[in-house]
Amino acid sequence: MPRVMPRGLIRAAMVLLVWVGAAVAACSSGAPLSEVIGVTHVNGQYHLTEKDFLNEGADHVLALGSRVIKVWFHKPAQSYSYNSDWVETPTLVDIARSPYYRSLFAKPFKTYILMVFSTGRYEGYFRQGMTEAQKADERRQFHELAAYLLRTYKDTGKTFVLQHWEGDWLIRGGFDAAKDPEPVAIQGMIDWLNARQEGVRRARGECRVTGVRVYHAAEVNRVVDSMRHGRPNMVNRVLPHTTLDLVSYSAWDSVTAHYDTPHVLSEALDFIAAHAPDSPDFGDKNVYLGEFGMPQNEFSPDQVRTCITNAVRTAMDWGCPYIVYWQVYCNELAKGQGPAPVTSNDAVRGFWLIRPDGSTTWTWDYLHGLLNAPDTPRPVEIPQPAR
Repeated sequence: MPRVMPRGLIRAAMVLLVWVGAAVAACSSGAPLSEVIGVTHVNGQYHLTEKDFLNEGADHVLALGSRVIKVWFHKPAQSYSYNSDWVETPTLVDIARSPYYRSLFAKPFKTYILMVFSTGRYEGYFRQGMTEAQKADERRQFHELAAYLLRTYKDTGKTFVLQHWEGDWLIRGGFDAAKDPEPVAIQGMIDWLNARQEGVRRARGECRVTGVRVYHAAEVNRVVDSMRHGRPNMVNRVLPHTTLDLVSYSAWDSVTAHYDTPHVLSEALDFIAAHAPDSPDFGDKNVYLGEFGMPQNEFSPDQVRTCITNAVRTAMDWGCPYIVYWQVYCNELAKGQGPAPVTSNDAVRGFWLIRPDGSTTWTWDYLHGLLNAPDTPRPVEIPQPAR
């Protein structure tokens, strides 16, 4: 006897069919969705194989159908400890040359977004202001890494984006949103970002290779407060004084906090673009969605679906060059849980595509449907709401 689909699921299937067709059409003249939608993999609180942890997560991203991955390139032994034997890597080039990253960079990804800090110093040292010697060393380290990537991966078609993590916390030295950044920290971050950018720019000018690209980005994460209330943050105090290629938006203050009002994300992207320098390669659409998601153990299935679909649709409509979901395995333990590695799905908050028990989530199925859709619209299976 044929199964009758409930009316609500029929409507959901029709909506997703239309959206898949629209998404494919939107990318028909540019990059395919597999080169736009990506996933972060860092510091998961569990593992499911005996592979080294960096490449275990990367293989899941490939299986999803994405060719864009965001990983940490800073203190990798802390972020990718499972089944791994990291050796000392005193320079950024040493990290890139390590066996685990060489294996990652040999995989068929098109874009690697790397969270990078210079070595040999505290990440937020610029908050006290930067000396000329510090600026020169920051330029040198990013020049060396960019030149290595350009020369090593020429003619591969790969793109590397070098960024830091959530600059509005970094500039404050903590997670207190009520605390405004100090003027010396604002100027220090401007100098720091411009030094990093200059190192990358010099490497591009010197190497003159083809078939590979290296860009530099800053990441903002407190945008709505500035947009609505004029609060001083990276977006309105730092970005206008930089020469960045790209800006990453870690969008928890819009995507998650306003999950059912997607115009907030669109307005935030406009606000960032209005304050950031245009890019020769990306024009005024040089803002990408660097983090978005929802802790799925703390929200209902309907809320999760609304949040994720609104974010992807809005970012696609706006023209973000990358849309990066957070993340493969959940990185945050639930209250009172641990230590890692955990095996219970309830032991983590639910920032995931794959749970500790190995099962995939609705978000996996949704993104897999988008990433593997053919050039013509087709029905995409809608998972049951209870999943």
